[in-house]
Amino acid sequence: MSEPMKRVRTQEDFSSTATYSRLFDASPTQTCEAARRALLSQGYMINTAKADLVEGQKSFQPDAEVHLQMIIRVVCVPESADHSVSMGFVTALQDRYALKKSANSASLGVGALGSVSLPMAATNESMVKVGSETISSDIFYENFFDLVKRFLQSEALPTE
Repeated sequence: MSEPMKRVRTQEDFSSTATYSRLFDASPTQTCEAARRALLSQGYMINTAKADLVEGQKSFQPDAEVHLQMIIRVVCVPESADHSVSMGFVTALQDRYALKKSANSASLGVGALGSVSLPMAATNESMVKVGSETISSDIFYENFFDLVKRFLQSEALPTE
């Protein structure tokens, strides 16, 4: 007899387009450059910087046994024929790592003395990924988009 299939709760409802995207009165290149500067201003290391894509990464360690890593990706696409308006799509992914301890043991056989084994024990500690989540907070993204807008308004950004 087979077990009934468990229903997996759907995480997406695709009801809002406002959380992860904004329109900017700037070209895609200018929008992505402003996003790059916004990430740099907050201590992110830039992994990728192209005219239409920026990705940055930052690490946090809230306590000795927990490590968080945030990756923010911005994709910039034109929204007008002359590329003077662009849409910025942003996604933030947070990975959680925890310190895991594992005991290792080994035996040492000494051939000249016969079959003598000496136990050797050690404990290894390593950071293990325990979770990954896309940030869905409207306030988080609103603050990011506000910072991008400030860089668009205050900086002399390159043109096409």
